[in-house]
Amino acid sequence: MTALLEMRNITKTFPGVKALDNVSLSVREGEIHAICGENGAGKSTLMKVLSGVYPAGSYDGEIVYDGQTAEFDGIRDSEDHGIIIIHQELALVPLLSIAENIFLGNERASNGVVNWRETFRQTEGLLAKVGLREAPGTKVDSLGVGKQQLVEIAKALSKDVRLLILDEPTAALSEADSQALLDLLLELKGQGVTSIIISHKLNEVRRVADSVTVIRDGATISTIDARGGDLTEDRIVRDMVGRDMAHRYPDRERRAGEVVFEVKDWNVWHPEHADRQVIRDLSMNVRAGEVVGIAGLMGSGRTELAMSIFGRSYGRNISGQAVMRGQPVDLSAVDKAIAAGLAYVTEDRKTLGLILEETIRRNTILANLDGVANRGVVDESRETEVAEKYRKVMNIRTPSVFQKVMNLSGGNQQKVVLAKWLFTEPEVLILDEPTRGIDVGAKYEIYSIINDLSAAGKAVIMISSEMPELLGMCDRIYVMNEGSFVGELQAEDASQESIMSLIVRE
Repeated sequence: MTALLEMRNITKTFPGVKALDNVSLSVREGEIHAICGENGAGKSTLMKVLSGVYPAGSYDGEIVYDGQTAEFDGIRDSEDHGIIIIHQELALVPLLSIAENIFLGNERASNGVVNWRETFRQTEGLLAKVGLREAPGTKVDSLGVGKQQLVEIAKALSKDVRLLILDEPTAALSEADSQALLDLLLELKGQGVTSIIISHKLNEVRRVADSVTVIRDGATISTIDARGGDLTEDRIVRDMVGRDMAHRYPDRERRAGEVVFEVKDWNVWHPEHADRQVIRDLSMNVRAGEVVGIAGLMGSGRTELAMSIFGRSYGRNISGQAVMRGQPVDLSAVDKAIAAGLAYVTEDRKTLGLILEETIRRNTILANLDGVANRGVVDESRETEVAEKYRKVMNIRTPSVFQKVMNLSGGNQQKVVLAKWLFTEPEVLILDEPTRGIDVGAKYEIYSIINDLSAAGKAVIMISSEMPELLGMCDRIYVMNEGSFVGELQAEDASQESIMSLIVRE
Protein backbone atom coordinates (compact mmCIF):
# COMPACT_ATOMS: atom_id res chain seq x y z
CA MET A 1 0.00 0.00 0.00
CA THR A 2 1.15 3.52 -0.74
CA ALA A 3 1.27 6.26 1.86
CA LEU A 4 -1.87 8.39 1.97
CA LEU A 5 -0.33 10.67 4.61
CA GLU A 6 3.18 11.66 5.58
CA MET A 7 3.99 14.11 8.34
CA ARG A 8 7.66 15.02 8.18
CA ASN A 9 9.68 16.56 11.02
CA ILE A 10 6.71 18.30 12.63
CA THR A 11 7.78 20.68 15.40
CA LYS A 12 5.23 22.62 17.45
CA THR A 13 6.20 25.00 20.22
CA PHE A 14 4.05 26.72 22.82
CA PRO A 15 5.42 29.42 25.14
CA GLY A 16 8.12 27.67 27.14
CA VAL A 17 7.19 24.18 25.91
CA LYS A 18 8.22 22.18 22.83
CA ALA A 19 5.18 19.92 22.40
CA LEU A 20 6.43 18.23 19.21
CA ASP A 21 10.06 17.77 18.27
CA ASN A 22 10.66 16.60 14.68
CA VAL A 23 7.82 14.06 14.77
CA SER A 24 7.34 11.98 11.63
CA LEU A 25 4.37 9.79 10.76
CA SER A 26 3.49 7.73 7.69
CA VAL A 27 0.01 6.25 7.22
CA ARG A 28 -0.72 3.82 4.41
CA GLU A 29 -3.94 4.11 2.43
CA GLY A 30 -6.66 1.78 3.67
CA GLU A 31 -5.04 0.93 7.01
CA ILE A 32 -5.92 1.51 10.66
CA HIS A 33 -2.92 3.27 12.18
CA ALA A 34 -2.73 3.61 15.97
CA ILE A 35 -0.82 6.32 17.82
CA CYS A 36 0.19 5.46 21.39
CA GLY A 37 1.99 7.41 24.07
CA GLU A 38 1.70 8.66 27.62
CA ASN A 39 -0.53 11.62 28.43
CA GLY A 40 1.28 14.76 27.35
CA ALA A 41 3.40 12.90 24.79
CA GLY A 42 2.04 15.05 21.95
CA LYS A 43 -0.48 12.70 20.28
CA SER A 44 -3.45 15.06 20.24
CA THR A 45 -1.23 18.03 19.36
CA LEU A 46 0.02 16.15 16.29
CA MET A 47 -3.55 15.43 15.18
CA LYS A 48 -4.53 19.07 15.70
CA VAL A 49 -1.67 20.05 13.39
CA LEU A 50 -2.92 17.57 10.79
CA SER A 51 -6.56 18.68 11.00
CA GLY A 52 -5.81 22.42 10.84
CA VAL A 53 -6.73 23.24 14.43
CA TYR A 54 -3.16 24.52 14.52
CA PRO A 55 -2.97 26.06 11.04
CA ALA A 56 -0.10 26.11 8.59
CA GLY A 57 2.53 28.58 9.71
CA SER A 58 2.06 27.83 13.41
CA TYR A 59 4.39 24.82 13.23
CA ASP A 60 7.52 23.68 11.41
CA GLY A 61 7.71 20.65 9.14
CA GLU A 62 5.77 19.34 6.17
CA ILE A 63 2.49 17.50 5.59
CA VAL A 64 2.16 15.45 2.42
CA TYR A 65 -1.37 14.21 1.76
CA ASP A 66 -2.28 12.08 -1.24
CA GLY A 67 1.07 12.89 -2.84
CA GLN A 68 0.71 16.67 -2.52
CA THR A 69 2.12 19.12 0.01
CA ALA A 70 -0.79 20.24 2.19
CA GLU A 71 -1.17 23.42 4.23
CA PHE A 72 -4.45 23.47 6.10
CA ASP A 73 -5.64 26.81 7.48
CA GLY A 74 -8.44 25.39 9.58
CA ILE A 75 -10.72 22.40 10.19
CA ARG A 76 -12.99 23.29 7.27
CA ASP A 77 -9.95 23.26 5.00
CA SER A 78 -8.85 19.76 6.10
CA GLU A 79 -12.44 18.48 5.92
CA ASP A 80 -12.64 19.64 2.31
CA HIS A 81 -9.79 17.19 1.66
CA GLY A 82 -11.62 14.33 3.40
CA ILE A 83 -9.75 14.51 6.73
CA ILE A 84 -12.22 14.34 9.63
CA ILE A 85 -11.26 14.37 13.32
CA ILE A 86 -13.50 13.16 16.15
CA HIS A 87 -12.22 14.52 19.44
CA GLN A 88 -12.44 12.71 22.78
CA GLU A 89 -14.93 15.33 23.95
CA LEU A 90 -17.82 14.80 21.54
CA ALA A 91 -18.91 17.90 19.61
CA LEU A 92 -22.65 17.25 19.42
CA VAL A 93 -25.49 19.61 20.34
CA PRO A 94 -27.57 17.64 22.89
CA LEU A 95 -30.93 19.31 22.23
CA LEU A 96 -30.77 18.90 18.46
CA SER A 97 -31.82 15.75 16.62
CA ILE A 98 -29.46 13.20 15.12
CA ALA A 99 -30.20 14.54 11.63
CA GLU A 100 -29.60 18.15 12.67
CA ASN A 101 -26.29 17.22 14.29
CA ILE A 102 -25.05 15.24 11.32
CA PHE A 103 -25.65 18.07 8.86
CA LEU A 104 -24.97 21.03 11.15
CA GLY A 105 -22.92 23.47 9.10
CA ASN A 106 -23.35 21.21 6.09
CA GLU A 107 -27.10 21.56 5.63
CA ARG A 108 -29.05 20.03 2.75
CA ALA A 109 -30.63 23.29 1.69
CA SER A 110 -31.73 25.22 -1.36
CA ASN A 111 -31.94 29.03 -1.40
CA GLY A 112 -31.43 29.05 2.36
CA VAL A 113 -34.27 26.61 3.08
CA VAL A 114 -33.43 23.21 4.58
CA ASN A 115 -34.80 20.25 2.64
CA TRP A 116 -35.87 18.12 5.59
CA ARG A 117 -37.06 15.19 3.48
CA GLU A 118 -33.63 14.87 1.86
CA THR A 119 -31.90 15.47 5.22
CA PHE A 120 -33.82 12.63 6.86
CA ARG A 121 -33.36 10.33 3.85
CA GLN A 122 -29.59 10.78 3.87
CA THR A 123 -29.50 10.47 7.66
CA GLU A 124 -31.26 7.09 7.49
CA GLY A 125 -28.64 5.85 5.04
CA LEU A 126 -25.76 7.05 7.22
CA LEU A 127 -27.25 5.55 10.37
CA ALA A 128 -27.62 2.22 8.59
CA LYS A 129 -23.90 2.35 7.71
CA VAL A 130 -22.86 2.78 11.34
CA GLY A 131 -25.41 0.34 12.71
CA LEU A 132 -27.76 2.77 14.49
CA ARG A 133 -31.48 2.03 14.39
CA GLU A 134 -32.67 5.27 15.96
CA ALA A 135 -34.94 7.58 14.00
CA PRO A 136 -33.27 10.66 12.45
CA GLY A 137 -35.45 12.92 14.60
CA THR A 138 -34.23 11.43 17.90
CA LYS A 139 -32.72 14.00 20.25
CA VAL A 140 -29.03 13.36 20.87
CA ASP A 141 -29.35 13.87 24.63
CA SER A 142 -31.49 10.71 24.80
CA LEU A 143 -28.62 8.58 23.47
CA GLY A 144 -25.89 6.86 25.43
CA VAL A 145 -22.26 7.80 24.89
CA GLY A 146 -21.66 4.78 22.64
CA LYS A 147 -24.46 5.78 20.28
CA GLN A 148 -23.35 9.42 20.32
CA GLN A 149 -19.93 8.23 19.16
CA LEU A 150 -21.62 6.48 16.23
CA VAL A 151 -23.49 9.69 15.39
CA GLU A 152 -20.11 11.46 15.21
CA ILE A 153 -18.86 8.81 12.77
CA ALA A 154 -22.05 9.13 10.70
CA LYS A 155 -21.41 12.87 10.61
CA ALA A 156 -17.88 12.18 9.35
CA LEU A 157 -19.24 9.86 6.63
CA SER A 158 -21.61 12.62 5.49
CA LYS A 159 -18.54 14.67 4.59
CA ASP A 160 -17.04 12.02 2.27
CA VAL A 161 -14.36 11.07 4.78
CA ARG A 162 -11.18 9.58 3.43
CA LEU A 163 -9.00 9.80 6.55
CA LEU A 164 -10.84 9.42 9.87
CA ILE A 165 -9.04 10.45 13.08
CA LEU A 166 -10.43 9.25 16.41
CA ASP A 167 -8.98 10.53 19.69
CA GLU A 168 -9.60 8.01 22.51
CA PRO A 169 -12.88 6.84 20.94
CA THR A 170 -13.60 4.12 23.54
CA ALA A 171 -12.42 5.92 26.69
CA ALA A 172 -15.95 6.43 28.04
CA LEU A 173 -17.61 3.38 26.47
CA SER A 174 -18.68 0.08 27.96
CA GLU A 175 -16.92 -3.05 26.74
CA ALA A 176 -19.85 -3.96 24.47
CA ASP A 177 -19.99 -0.47 22.93
CA SER A 178 -16.20 -0.47 22.51
CA GLN A 179 -16.28 -3.75 20.62
CA ALA A 180 -19.09 -2.49 18.39
CA LEU A 181 -17.09 0.64 17.57
CA LEU A 182 -13.96 -1.36 16.74
CA ASP A 183 -16.02 -3.66 14.50
CA LEU A 184 -17.30 -0.57 12.69
CA LEU A 185 -13.75 0.70 12.12
CA LEU A 186 -12.86 -2.65 10.55
CA GLU A 187 -15.95 -2.40 8.32
CA LEU A 188 -14.99 1.12 7.25
CA LYS A 189 -11.50 -0.16 6.49
CA GLY A 190 -13.09 -2.70 4.15
CA GLN A 191 -14.86 0.21 2.43
CA GLY A 192 -11.56 1.99 1.82
CA VAL A 193 -11.59 4.46 4.75
CA THR A 194 -8.19 5.04 6.34
CA SER A 195 -8.24 5.58 10.10
CA ILE A 196 -5.90 6.97 12.74
CA ILE A 197 -6.84 5.97 16.28
CA ILE A 198 -5.32 7.37 19.47
CA SER A 199 -5.84 4.94 22.32
CA HIS A 200 -4.46 3.90 25.70
CA LYS A 201 -6.26 0.54 25.50
CA LEU A 202 -3.52 -1.66 24.13
CA ASN A 203 -5.70 -4.75 23.75
CA GLU A 204 -7.93 -2.74 21.40
CA VAL A 205 -4.90 -1.41 19.52
CA ARG A 206 -3.64 -4.93 18.97
CA ARG A 207 -7.04 -6.04 17.74
CA VAL A 208 -7.55 -3.49 14.96
CA ALA A 209 -4.27 -1.74 14.15
CA ASP A 210 -2.18 -2.50 11.07
CA SER A 211 0.60 -0.21 12.31
CA VAL A 212 1.41 1.55 15.57
CA THR A 213 3.47 4.70 16.03
CA VAL A 214 4.70 5.40 19.56
CA ILE A 215 5.37 9.00 20.64
CA ARG A 216 7.22 9.89 23.84
CA ASP A 217 8.00 13.39 25.12
CA GLY A 218 7.04 14.96 21.80
CA ALA A 219 9.27 12.72 19.65
CA THR A 220 8.68 9.67 17.48
CA ILE A 221 10.09 6.58 19.20
CA SER A 222 9.04 3.77 16.88
CA THR A 223 6.60 2.58 14.23
CA ILE A 224 5.64 -1.09 14.52
CA ASP A 225 4.14 -3.09 11.64
CA ALA A 226 1.52 -5.49 13.02
CA ARG A 227 2.10 -7.83 10.08
CA GLY A 228 5.66 -8.41 11.27
CA GLY A 229 4.56 -10.11 14.50
CA ASP A 230 6.27 -7.56 16.79
CA LEU A 231 3.06 -5.89 17.98
CA THR A 232 2.97 -6.98 21.60
CA GLU A 233 1.67 -4.97 24.56
CA ASP A 234 5.05 -5.26 26.27
CA ARG A 235 6.80 -3.78 23.24
CA ILE A 236 4.36 -0.87 23.04
CA VAL A 237 4.60 -0.18 26.79
CA ARG A 238 8.40 -0.28 26.71
CA ASP A 239 8.48 2.30 23.92
CA MET A 240 5.82 4.47 25.59
CA VAL A 241 7.43 4.76 29.00
CA GLY A 242 11.08 4.18 28.12
CA ARG A 243 11.45 1.19 30.40
CA ASP A 244 10.23 -2.36 30.82
CA MET A 245 7.15 -2.82 32.95
CA ALA A 246 7.37 -6.45 33.94
CA HIS A 247 4.75 -5.78 36.60
CA ARG A 248 1.83 -3.54 35.66
CA TYR A 249 0.84 -3.28 39.33
CA PRO A 250 3.35 -2.33 42.04
CA ASP A 251 3.92 -4.87 44.79
CA ARG A 252 2.61 -4.17 48.26
CA GLU A 253 2.27 -6.02 51.49
CA ARG A 254 -1.37 -6.86 52.18
CA ARG A 255 -2.11 -6.11 55.82
CA ALA A 256 -5.74 -5.31 56.65
CA GLY A 257 -6.52 -4.00 60.12
CA GLU A 258 -9.77 -3.31 61.94
CA VAL A 259 -12.99 -2.35 60.18
CA VAL A 260 -12.92 1.40 59.60
CA PHE A 261 -16.14 2.01 57.69
CA GLU A 262 -19.28 0.08 56.89
CA VAL A 263 -22.76 0.62 55.52
CA LYS A 264 -25.68 -1.60 56.47
CA ASP A 265 -28.97 -2.22 54.66
CA TRP A 266 -28.35 0.70 52.27
CA ASN A 267 -31.24 1.63 49.98
CA VAL A 268 -31.36 4.39 47.37
CA TRP A 269 -34.12 5.49 45.02
CA HIS A 270 -33.69 7.30 41.71
CA PRO A 271 -33.72 11.10 42.14
CA GLU A 272 -36.30 11.64 39.37
CA HIS A 273 -38.19 8.34 38.96
CA ALA A 274 -39.89 7.72 42.29
CA ASP A 275 -40.74 4.09 41.48
CA ARG A 276 -37.18 3.05 40.58
CA GLN A 277 -34.93 1.66 43.31
CA VAL A 278 -31.26 1.97 42.39
CA ILE A 279 -29.56 0.37 45.44
CA ARG A 280 -31.22 -2.52 47.31
CA ASP A 281 -30.44 -3.64 50.89
CA LEU A 282 -26.71 -3.37 50.36
CA SER A 283 -24.11 -3.89 53.11
CA MET A 284 -20.33 -3.61 52.89
CA ASN A 285 -17.25 -2.78 54.93
CA VAL A 286 -13.62 -1.77 54.44
CA ARG A 287 -10.70 -2.19 56.83
CA ALA A 288 -7.69 -0.04 57.63
CA GLY A 289 -4.91 -0.63 55.08
CA GLU A 290 -7.28 -2.48 52.75
CA VAL A 291 -8.15 -1.85 49.12
CA VAL A 292 -11.67 -3.10 48.43
CA GLY A 293 -12.86 -3.26 44.83
CA ILE A 294 -16.37 -2.98 43.42
CA ALA A 295 -16.81 -4.79 40.09
CA GLY A 296 -19.85 -4.69 37.86
CA LEU A 297 -21.13 -3.82 34.42
CA MET A 298 -22.07 -0.30 33.38
CA GLY A 299 -25.42 0.55 34.96
CA SER A 300 -25.01 -1.87 37.87
CA GLY A 301 -25.19 0.99 40.38
CA ARG A 302 -21.54 1.34 41.41
CA THR A 303 -21.27 5.12 40.97
CA GLU A 304 -24.77 5.66 42.38
CA LEU A 305 -23.73 3.75 45.51
CA ALA A 306 -20.55 5.79 45.94
CA MET A 307 -22.28 9.13 45.44
CA SER A 308 -25.17 8.26 47.74
CA ILE A 309 -22.71 7.37 50.51
CA PHE A 310 -20.75 10.58 49.95
CA GLY A 311 -23.16 13.08 51.44
CA ARG A 312 -26.19 11.85 49.52
CA SER A 313 -24.93 13.57 46.40
CA TYR A 314 -27.09 11.13 44.43
CA GLY A 315 -30.53 9.67 45.05
CA ARG A 316 -33.56 10.22 47.25
CA ASN A 317 -35.30 8.37 50.09
CA ILE A 318 -31.92 7.02 51.16
CA SER A 319 -32.05 4.67 54.12
CA GLY A 320 -29.61 2.49 55.99
CA GLN A 321 -26.84 3.00 58.52
CA ALA A 322 -23.28 4.25 58.06
CA VAL A 323 -20.72 3.40 60.75
CA MET A 324 -17.20 4.81 61.19
CA ARG A 325 -14.99 2.89 63.64
CA GLY A 326 -18.01 1.39 65.34
CA GLN A 327 -19.93 4.65 65.73
CA PRO A 328 -22.89 5.78 63.57
CA VAL A 329 -22.08 8.80 61.41
CA ASP A 330 -24.24 11.38 59.69
CA LEU A 331 -23.65 11.40 55.92
CA SER A 332 -26.68 13.50 55.01
CA ALA A 333 -24.62 16.23 53.31
CA VAL A 334 -21.25 16.44 51.59
CA ASP A 335 -19.68 18.61 54.27
CA LYS A 336 -20.81 16.12 56.92
CA ALA A 337 -19.33 13.22 54.91
CA ILE A 338 -16.01 15.06 54.68
CA ALA A 339 -16.10 15.84 58.40
CA ALA A 340 -16.74 12.13 59.08
CA GLY A 341 -13.55 11.23 57.21
CA LEU A 342 -14.80 10.33 53.73
CA ALA A 343 -13.46 11.51 50.37
CA TYR A 344 -14.80 10.73 46.90
CA VAL A 345 -12.75 10.94 43.71
CA THR A 346 -15.36 11.16 40.95
CA GLU A 347 -15.16 9.29 37.64
CA ASP A 348 -15.78 12.61 35.83
CA ARG A 349 -12.77 14.68 36.81
CA LYS A 350 -13.33 17.41 34.20
CA THR A 351 -16.93 18.18 35.15
CA LEU A 352 -17.21 17.23 38.81
CA GLY A 353 -13.63 16.89 40.06
CA LEU A 354 -11.89 20.06 38.95
CA ILE A 355 -12.42 23.69 38.04
CA LEU A 356 -10.53 23.57 34.76
CA GLU A 357 -10.09 27.33 34.44
CA GLU A 358 -8.51 27.52 37.89
CA THR A 359 -4.90 26.83 38.88
CA ILE A 360 -3.43 23.74 40.46
CA ARG A 361 -2.99 25.81 43.62
CA ARG A 362 -6.65 26.73 43.87
CA ASN A 363 -7.97 23.25 42.97
CA THR A 364 -5.77 21.58 45.57
CA ILE A 365 -7.34 23.38 48.52
CA LEU A 366 -11.00 23.47 47.37
CA ALA A 367 -12.24 20.64 49.60
CA ASN A 368 -10.52 22.01 52.72
CA LEU A 369 -10.55 25.79 52.68
CA ASP A 370 -10.38 25.87 56.48
CA GLY A 371 -6.97 24.23 56.18
CA VAL A 372 -5.53 27.35 54.54
CA ALA A 373 -7.70 30.04 56.10
CA ASN A 374 -7.00 32.50 58.88
CA ARG A 375 -10.17 33.88 60.48
CA GLY A 376 -12.18 33.00 57.40
CA VAL A 377 -9.72 34.51 54.89
CA VAL A 378 -7.61 32.28 52.65
CA ASP A 379 -3.90 32.68 53.36
CA GLU A 380 -2.41 32.67 49.86
CA SER A 381 1.11 31.86 51.01
CA ARG A 382 -0.24 28.85 52.94
CA GLU A 383 -2.29 27.91 49.86
CA THR A 384 0.86 27.93 47.71
CA GLU A 385 2.77 25.96 50.34
CA VAL A 386 0.11 23.21 50.40
CA ALA A 387 -0.11 23.04 46.62
CA GLU A 388 3.68 22.77 46.32
CA LYS A 389 3.75 19.99 48.90
CA TYR A 390 1.24 17.90 46.97
CA ARG A 391 2.83 18.72 43.63
CA LYS A 392 5.98 17.04 44.90
CA VAL A 393 4.26 14.19 46.75
CA MET A 394 2.06 13.34 43.75
CA ASN A 395 4.76 14.02 41.15
CA ILE A 396 2.48 16.38 39.22
CA ARG A 397 4.40 17.29 36.09
CA THR A 398 4.07 21.04 35.81
CA PRO A 399 6.48 23.97 35.93
CA SER A 400 4.31 25.76 38.49
CA VAL A 401 1.30 25.34 40.76
CA PHE A 402 -0.02 28.50 39.09
CA GLN A 403 -0.63 26.49 35.91
CA LYS A 404 -4.30 26.08 34.98
CA VAL A 405 -5.39 22.45 35.29
CA MET A 406 -7.03 22.55 31.85
CA ASN A 407 -3.49 22.62 30.40
CA LEU A 408 -2.41 19.42 32.19
CA SER A 409 -2.49 15.90 30.78
CA GLY A 410 -5.23 13.55 31.98
CA GLY A 411 -2.89 11.72 34.34
CA ASN A 412 -1.70 14.93 35.97
CA GLN A 413 -5.28 16.21 36.26
CA GLN A 414 -6.16 13.01 38.10
CA LYS A 415 -3.26 13.58 40.50
CA VAL A 416 -4.63 17.06 41.26
CA VAL A 417 -8.04 15.55 42.09
CA LEU A 418 -6.35 13.07 44.41
CA ALA A 419 -4.30 15.86 46.00
CA LYS A 420 -7.47 17.85 46.64
CA TRP A 421 -8.99 15.02 48.63
CA LEU A 422 -5.81 13.94 50.39
CA PHE A 423 -5.56 17.45 51.81
CA THR A 424 -8.80 16.70 53.71
CA GLU A 425 -6.89 13.88 55.46
CA PRO A 426 -9.64 11.28 54.96
CA GLU A 427 -9.85 7.91 56.66
CA VAL A 428 -11.79 6.39 53.76
CA LEU A 429 -11.06 7.24 50.13
CA ILE A 430 -13.60 6.20 47.48
CA LEU A 431 -12.01 6.07 44.02
CA ASP A 432 -14.43 5.90 41.08
CA GLU A 433 -12.61 4.84 37.88
CA PRO A 434 -9.34 6.36 39.15
CA THR A 435 -7.33 5.56 35.99
CA ARG A 436 -9.93 6.18 33.27
CA GLY A 437 -8.43 7.86 30.21
CA ILE A 438 -4.82 7.87 31.40
CA ASP A 439 -1.81 6.00 30.03
CA VAL A 440 -0.02 2.98 31.47
CA GLY A 441 2.84 5.04 32.95
CA ALA A 442 0.48 7.41 34.78
CA LYS A 443 -1.64 4.43 35.87
CA TYR A 444 1.38 2.89 37.57
CA GLU A 445 1.96 6.14 39.46
CA ILE A 446 -1.70 6.24 40.58
CA TYR A 447 -1.44 2.61 41.71
CA SER A 448 1.68 3.46 43.72
CA ILE A 449 -0.17 6.33 45.42
CA ILE A 450 -3.02 3.95 46.32
CA ASN A 451 -0.52 1.51 47.79
CA ASP A 452 1.09 4.29 49.82
CA LEU A 453 -2.33 5.25 51.19
CA SER A 454 -3.12 1.69 52.24
CA ALA A 455 0.34 1.34 53.80
CA ALA A 456 -0.46 4.46 55.86
CA GLY A 457 -3.58 2.73 57.19
CA LYS A 458 -6.14 4.43 54.95
CA ALA A 459 -9.16 2.43 53.82
CA VAL A 460 -9.65 2.52 50.03
CA ILE A 461 -12.76 1.62 48.04
CA MET A 462 -11.97 1.27 44.34
CA ILE A 463 -14.56 1.16 41.55
CA SER A 464 -13.23 0.12 38.15
CA SER A 465 -14.56 -1.19 34.83
CA GLU A 466 -11.16 -2.78 34.15
CA MET A 467 -11.20 -6.18 35.80
CA PRO A 468 -7.42 -6.71 35.49
CA GLU A 469 -7.01 -3.48 37.48
CA LEU A 470 -9.26 -4.74 40.28
CA LEU A 471 -7.50 -8.11 40.31
CA GLY A 472 -4.09 -6.45 40.40
CA MET A 473 -4.84 -3.93 43.16
CA CYS A 474 -7.55 -5.19 45.51
CA ASP A 475 -7.56 -7.35 48.65
CA ARG A 476 -11.27 -8.09 48.32
CA ILE A 477 -13.79 -7.52 45.54
CA TYR A 478 -17.52 -7.00 45.87
CA VAL A 479 -19.40 -7.95 42.69
CA MET A 480 -22.40 -5.76 41.91
CA ASN A 481 -25.38 -6.27 39.62
CA GLU A 482 -28.65 -4.35 39.35
CA GLY A 483 -28.09 -2.40 42.54
CA SER A 484 -27.11 -5.29 44.80
CA PHE A 485 -23.97 -7.20 45.70
CA VAL A 486 -24.17 -10.66 44.17
CA GLY A 487 -20.88 -11.92 45.58
CA GLU A 488 -17.71 -11.17 47.52
CA LEU A 489 -14.31 -12.58 46.54
CA GLN A 490 -10.98 -12.63 48.31
CA ALA A 491 -8.04 -11.65 46.10
CA GLU A 492 -6.71 -15.20 45.91
CA ASP A 493 -10.10 -16.53 44.73
CA ALA A 494 -10.87 -13.78 42.23
CA SER A 495 -10.52 -14.01 38.44
CA GLN A 496 -12.24 -12.41 35.48
CA GLU A 497 -14.18 -15.63 34.99
CA SER A 498 -15.34 -15.85 38.61
CA ILE A 499 -16.42 -12.19 38.58
CA MET A 500 -18.38 -12.55 35.34
CA SER A 501 -20.02 -15.78 36.50
CA LEU A 502 -21.38 -13.92 39.53
CA ILE A 503 -22.65 -11.06 37.37
CA VAL A 504 -24.50 -13.22 34.83
CA ARG A 505 -25.86 -15.94 37.13
CA GLU A 506 -29.61 -16.06 37.51
